[in-house]
Amino acid sequence: MAFGLNRAELIGRLGADVTINHLASGGRVANLSIATDEGYVDKQSGDRVDKTEWHRVVTFQPGLVDMFEKHAKKGRLVYVAGKLQTRRWKKDEEDSDRFSTEILIAPGGRVQFLEKMNGNGNGNGNGAHPETAAVAAGVVGEDIPF
Repeated sequence: MAFGLNRAELIGRLGADVTINHLASGGRVANLSIATDEGYVDKQSGDRVDKTEWHRVVTFQPGLVDMFEKHAKKGRLVYVAGKLQTRRWKKDEEDSDRFSTEILIAPGGRVQFLEKMNGNGNGNGNGAHPETAAVAAGVVGEDIPF
């Protein structure tokens, strides 16, 4: 019997507006880039060092794709919960495989914008009226307060 846990959670800022691509099957996919920051003190120099990690996030859920298309703007603070997946492909005229590990927001995942959008489409930092979507059975929850 095989079992395990594959769960990834992030809180970070969107590095760019969402990218929506159309699939040959007629569906759409939303691709996001989220930056997380952490800091530490270098033991040798005593200086504070800030480090940014970039994470790829993807969803094929129609309701989430629509929500991201409207609300996922560069700079917004967002929480995402999904699972890790690694894709493998070959590029034309290359012998070696390419790999990409990303967070997939599938049914059971969650997205919450932690800041309200201002007139420029970016978060304004006041934390008021966060927009939330939980994905259950492939449908975005109806209780989104925006």
